[in-house]
Amino acid sequence: MTTTDDGLQLQLRHWPASTETARGQLLIVHGLGEHIDRYAHVAAVLNAEGWDVHGWDHRGHGRSEGRRGDIPVADALLSDTARVIDTIRRPGQPGQPERRFVLLGHSLGGLVAARFAAEALAPQPARWSRPLDALVLSSPALDAGLSPGQKLALALAGRLAPGLAVSNGLKPEWISRDPAVVRAYASDSLVHDRITARMTRFVVDAGAAVIAAAPRWTLPTLLMWAGADRCVAPRGSEAFAAAAPRGRVSARPWPGLAHEIFNEPEKADVLAALTGWLAAP
Repeated sequence: MTTTDDGLQLQLRHWPASTETARGQLLIVHGLGEHIDRYAHVAAVLNAEGWDVHGWDHRGHGRSEGRRGDIPVADALLSDTARVIDTIRRPGQPGQPERRFVLLGHSLGGLVAARFAAEALAPQPARWSRPLDALVLSSPALDAGLSPGQKLALALAGRLAPGLAVSNGLKPEWISRDPAVVRAYASDSLVHDRITARMTRFVVDAGAAVIAAAPRWTLPTLLMWAGADRCVAPRGSEAFAAAAPRGRVSARPWPGLAHEIFNEPEKADVLAALTGWLAAP
């Protein structure tokens, strides 16, 4: 467990490395409405490659405290990320190189991870900024794909009822082409479909901030996204990849795949691309 700035208890998860000497630590940031235990199979692959893997349930998600789908202030998820990093990060052993620390985020988690990394580029980074060694983004929500009508509704809700939780409008069958994954998601009691105008505003603003920062990107980053995504707009990842320095960002679209690329029938190929990139010098 760790505690947020406003006193909520966040549920942490740890998958220890399978080898005595870990390559480093990797922290998984999950997506909207889900929870960290859905990444156990990803952690198992990373463990086998020598990575010490951690994760947590966002506030208002899974087994963590907080109102479902809501945040009290714009940077709440970013401050929470810093709290988790401070709780789990371990220095290297005396006489050994510092252990690498990698942030891996999917969907909303990819947006949180990218926005967290982007803060290091600010002239005066926020108090929650922390150093990272590498970043992995999986179908990040850099563009929520809102229509003009949805943008108008967001503006009205932001003024009239910013904390009202409503359905996020995402259908379970959009997450994967694997029926077993969809059934498990739909029957998971820890999954919810709630979102507020405050959370949506964070998604919109943070995505724009990350894309604006892309030309100045310095952190080694692997960006992978689903070409047939219906949960977030692939054009957000495409815009970031087009603007970012090629030497810093490795961009890998997966044509035809649905949103959860780690849960698609081709997941073995996706995970191999991930571990291969992490293993590269």
